[in-house]
Amino acid sequence: MNTYIPEGYKSLLGVYDTQKAIGLLKRLFEDQLAAKLNLFRVSAPLFLEEASGLNDNLNGYERPVLFDIPQAGKEAQVVQSLAKWKRMALHRYDFYPGKGLYTDMNAIRRDEDVLDNLHSVYVDQWDWEKIIESSDRNLDYLKSTVMDIVAAVCDTQRTMRAIYPQLQVLPELERQVTFVTAQELEDRYPDLTPKEREHTFVREHHTTFIIGIGETLIKGTSMTVFSDAFTFALLIVVLVVKPTGLFGEKATDKV
Repeated sequence: MNTYIPEGYKSLLGVYDTQKAIGLLKRLFEDQLAAKLNLFRVSAPLFLEEASGLNDNLNGYERPVLFDIPQAGKEAQVVQSLAKWKRMALHRYDFYPGKGLYTDMNAIRRDEDVLDNLHSVYVDQWDWEKIIESSDRNLDYLKSTVMDIVAAVCDTQRTMRAIYPQLQVLPELERQVTFVTAQELEDRYPDLTPKEREHTFVREHHTTFIIGIGETLIKGTSMTVFSDAFTFALLIVVLVVKPTGLFGEKATDKV
């Protein structure tokens, strides 16, 4: 299996400091996210009993990694998604409206279509879920949540830049969020592919949240489906605005 590194990438930190920085970044961001969204950390399972029905099959064609547990007489599956499990945990732990959980999910997705610096068979990602009142199921509440996530990311970057001055050569993330619908993007760039529309739009609006990204568009095409719209907000901020990551930059040759 080949390791894919984007062309022109150069790490700003050494290997040792990079590992330290990753650990610090995860702790900082978890604390920021938990405080802003009123979340409590829980430990997620690495595998689930096959018969439990709690392991999501994502798009319907991904095959879970299966193994038997002889002493228990059970078949188990390595986690692919925690969507169902999170809802069960919210009920089991007696969470109340306004309170939620977050976890550091580890998973294996053997049928990942693309393997590169952003996609891997091994998944290590934050995952969260929150109970809200029916009166909060509206666009204003969604936007408020998105802005809280962006603030958590930006505050984390600010602290990392203070601790590691090498990172100050990278531009600060933009706190102002631009909200746009998937349909508005199609209307604005009818001749572009969904991914091209996203990239074109964020060149002007550096921190963008796309609403309705999982919906089928007028022309019958659909954009990439994410299991959680809030996850996409975070991905847009970190991966589109900072495609080189928090610890690297594109190398340039001086002539």
